[in-house]
Amino acid sequence: MNIQMIGIDHTTASVDVRQEFSFTKKATGEALAWLKEQEAVSGAVLLSTCNRMELWISFREGFSGSAKEYLFQLKKTKLPCRDALVQRKNQEAVQHLFRLAGGLESRILGEDQILTQVKEAAAFSRERGGTDQVLEVLFRMAVTAGKKIKAEIPMHKANYSAAHLALEALQAMGDTLSGRECLVIGNGEMGRLTALALLAEGARVTMTVRQYRSGGLEIPEGCGKVNYSERYRHMRRCSLVVSATASPNYTITEADFRSMQEEEGEGAAPERILIDLAVPRDIEPSVGTFPGVRLYDIDSFHIDARSEEMRSQVLAAEGIITEKIEEFQSWYDCRDLIPRVQKISGQAARDAVWRTGRTVNRLMLSEPARSQLELAMEEATAKVVGKLMFELRDSLEPEQFRECVNALEQVYP
Repeated sequence: MNIQMIGIDHTTASVDVRQEFSFTKKATGEALAWLKEQEAVSGAVLLSTCNRMELWISFREGFSGSAKEYLFQLKKTKLPCRDALVQRKNQEAVQHLFRLAGGLESRILGEDQILTQVKEAAAFSRERGGTDQVLEVLFRMAVTAGKKIKAEIPMHKANYSAAHLALEALQAMGDTLSGRECLVIGNGEMGRLTALALLAEGARVTMTVRQYRSGGLEIPEGCGKVNYSERYRHMRRCSLVVSATASPNYTITEADFRSMQEEEGEGAAPERILIDLAVPRDIEPSVGTFPGVRLYDIDSFHIDARSEEMRSQVLAAEGIITEKIEEFQSWYDCRDLIPRVQKISGQAARDAVWRTGRTVNRLMLSEPARSQLELAMEEATAKVVGKLMFELRDSLEPEQFRECVNALEQVYP
């Protein structure tokens, strides 16, 4: 196994540092294309969210370098706080991915979003020819483990998002959301979750839409919408603004915000709460220095200590993860046997067709019909034998399965 993961997340770095390592969707595609051109790289997956960036690379056997070198080449800039990066290899990397997909590494324990993000990161790489067999199976099994945890363990705070947590924290500080006029900048997944959370609290919500995309968007029922270019005009009537986009540029700048307040007139600007849920940042930090403005970013909100019930749920989730990791390890240890199993299945299938030859002859079939029947018999037999052998692999230790394959090869060399 030669799998490496290099990453940064909310436990090791602030949002200011994380945004230096983030990748847009376009940059992710370009990074994967470049990585596949590297001789030592067999496959790669890049995950970039508001809370983390993780680069997964499956290296060819014999490579002894570091994934960190590839990340630095991709960024092509002098990155700050390199010590905040965490590198994991092989078993440690595998365990981290399964825990990540299971929601155990998230800021909000048990949240659903990360499972979707892991699945989409693998799919994005697959569509661009970026993955190899090892990463394909690894990510597929990790997602399967995450789904099993989600289905069997109703973890505390499940289905929460950073938006829910931020709004919950505001209410704990005495801020009432019911009846509040709110603007949500961004209509991606996080924007929609934010809008839904605000609607559930009784707020009046408007979402921004890009004029060229407004026809194909899913705006939650009960939300108004305004063109993104009109956001400052609409913001004048709002006391709460949440920005959650994937834009590499600020959605609220100091200069434009100052102009808006000047147009409102001295003393006319209401107190405003601005929440920035994006990485890189959506709201220029200096906006938080304006009178009457309270600016929060994604690192401003934290989770309370785990309850006894939550600790019990985590233990149950870890049990599922351990089981699924063992399944992956079993697959990995025996992956070199797959061509041999396929060869045995093919030999057994041809033997079955030969042994039923006399019976088929008695059917007095035309030559095309006979050929079609023999082909169907061969394909069905190969599938049955293959299935039996792979089921056998899952119930035996790797070395025991190897002995079985060796024995069968004596019958079907």
